[in-house]
Amino acid sequence: MKKIQLNLEFTHATYDELDSQHQALIDAAREANTRSYAPYSHFNVGAAILLDNGEVITGANQENVAYPSGTCAERSACFYAHAQFPDVRFKAIAIAARGTDGNEVADPIAPCGACRQALLEYETLAQSPVEVILVGNKNILIIPSVKDLLPLAFAHFE
Repeated sequence: MKKIQLNLEFTHATYDELDSQHQALIDAAREANTRSYAPYSHFNVGAAILLDNGEVITGANQENVAYPSGTCAERSACFYAHAQFPDVRFKAIAIAARGTDGNEVADPIAPCGACRQALLEYETLAQSPVEVILVGNKNILIIPSVKDLLPLAFAHFE
């Protein structure tokens, strides 16, 4: 028997330390969370995906009284992005949330398991890492690849 340790290397930054491309993606995610429909959880999430062609596609969580019928911001954005640009790779995704008090969360939130799996599908399809930017008003984390968030993912192997 052999123990194996998984490690996650990421960057911690403030907004002002980031380049203009990262800032613009974060701004788009923050703006997207204002379009969230969250009358039940009152937790608003926005996501912005930067595509290889320079397009930025946004999404916001959309709730439904029948909870399984809603969708998260990340899946909202990635499904729309791939439907509109099926041959274009994802480069990065920024995720920003406002808590039940209406203010941006201090510490970033990470995608749920379903969103991680969906994003990993597009990263695998593109055969290229998708940077994940988790946004809080005090802390921003930059993870180099979706697979870093889901290291033992369910995957299709040929």
